[in-house]
Amino acid sequence: MSGKVKVRAAANAEAMAGAVSVNERILRDCHGLYTDPENGLIALASHLGLTFLPPRKKITVMLMGNHSAGKSSFINWYIEEHIQRTGVAIETQGFAFITSGRKRESLTGDATLHLYPHFKPLQSFQGVSEYLCTEISTSRQKKFSLVTFVDTPGLVDGDMKYPFDVNRALLWLGELCDLVLVFFDPMGQALCKRTLDIVEKINESHGDKLRFYLSKADEAGGESDRQRVLMQIVQELCKRPGLNKCGFDMPTIYIPNPNKPSRCVNQVEDVCKTIEKTITQTVQTTLNTLGRDCQRLSEGIESKLREDNETVWRNRRARVRGCLFGLTGFLLPLFLFASIVFGTMPREFWLSLLGMSGVETLEIYLSPLHTLWSVVPEDYVLYTFMGLLLLTLLFLFLAQRCFRTQETLNKKQRRYLLDRHAYITEVVEHKRKRLYEDYLKQSVGEHDMS
Repeated sequence: MSGKVKVRAAANAEAMAGAVSVNERILRDCHGLYTDPENGLIALASHLGLTFLPPRKKITVMLMGNHSAGKSSFINWYIEEHIQRTGVAIETQGFAFITSGRKRESLTGDATLHLYPHFKPLQSFQGVSEYLCTEISTSRQKKFSLVTFVDTPGLVDGDMKYPFDVNRALLWLGELCDLVLVFFDPMGQALCKRTLDIVEKINESHGDKLRFYLSKADEAGGESDRQRVLMQIVQELCKRPGLNKCGFDMPTIYIPNPNKPSRCVNQVEDVCKTIEKTITQTVQTTLNTLGRDCQRLSEGIESKLREDNETVWRNRRARVRGCLFGLTGFLLPLFLFASIVFGTMPREFWLSLLGMSGVETLEIYLSPLHTLWSVVPEDYVLYTFMGLLLLTLLFLFLAQRCFRTQETLNKKQRRYLLDRHAYITEVVEHKRKRLYEDYLKQSVGEHDMS
């Protein structure tokens, strides 16, 4: 056993020295593209009135089932470290988050919520905060560096009282987690009604996340005993609406023990493959989401710049109209006043003041007004004067309205949007394509990539 521990310690040391998997690097880099304080997509989206959520750097796998179903034992086996207490009694009374990190550490409820801000709504569940903890392990076994396990309270029926609404908390976590592993213990509690009720609720909206396993299968007796237990569980599940699926699958799993060989078929590696498949799907979803978000941002910037250009042109046309209305509003009373003054003063006065050429020019410009006044009956002169005055006020009002232009982007704002657009198309998109190529190279050869 000590030799195995030394081998695992050496493997962990090598991994921590810098051997980061491709998927881990992809999720980490994508997360950084969103959360960078200066160039992050989230900060840019807020400028455009959009809301982006940062992708998680790990998937979240919740394990649920009746007490002593082997949830904590599976986690210990997966990470190859005895980090969770196990036993027949209900050891896990709260929610334990098991994740990988740089040093072994145990965190309390408040620190757990600070570490996982997307789980903060759990604070609204009365009493849950006091039963949250996080266990950080340095293990790099299997795909643990990309997984956060959520070990949940063992479920029992009867008079068992929980310090919080365990059903509601499990349903909420079931919506948030990427994968829900349901362990059924064949030793008498497999058909726990509370477990079946929660599974049925989760299945209504997130049935694709559920995976069912008969845990501790090596303790179920002979093959006929295991088949009987499996049939009982499947029959009970199929009685529930929505769970009566065709081709219902429930692998038999148990923690392998070299000192206790068993002839029972152990499909525990299938659980690891399911987790790995979920990681792969998460990486694909993250890269695809990054592409869609980049497109949304590019289109948003282009739309904002296009709208700003249209607003600039509308403002210019409005200013031109305003100038025309304003000029008319000022010239009309000016000519009106000039015609009145010119008609009342003797011609000799204007000749001495302006000369013959000036008087002739003034007569040419004022002749239309003289013609207007000549055709207006004497009784309507005052009304005509008031009408022209109102017309002047109308032109001035229209000019004032035209000069109320819409707000446009300043040079600094336009430069920021143009720089962000270039950053998205030249940097983020290029990095996304490179990450996609790195991801695909895990499955296909470079010659197939071309």
